[in-house]
Amino acid sequence: MAYKPKKKQKDQIKKEIEVTLNDIGEKITQLEKLPDAKLHQSVSFIKSGMRIIGYCFIPYNLGIATAILVLSEIIGIIEELV
Repeated sequence: MAYKPKKKQKDQIKKEIEVTLNDIGEKITQLEKLPDAKLHQSVSFIKSGMRIIGYCFIPYNLGIATAILVLSEIIGIIEELV
């Protein structure tokens, strides 16, 4: 008679461990989906530098300035995907 409660306890502990492991696995998966903050920051700095250069070119060559500013916007789109 004493064996059955112990087996029930073991089964209950196993179920609790499985639930806990599943929760940990789900949290790890969620963490892996988070964006890379360091890469996002680096791309943002590149984008800002391109914009500054583009604005500096406006008085000298409007075509080059426009091309640089369009390129910085493309980098901005990439930034949001990182």
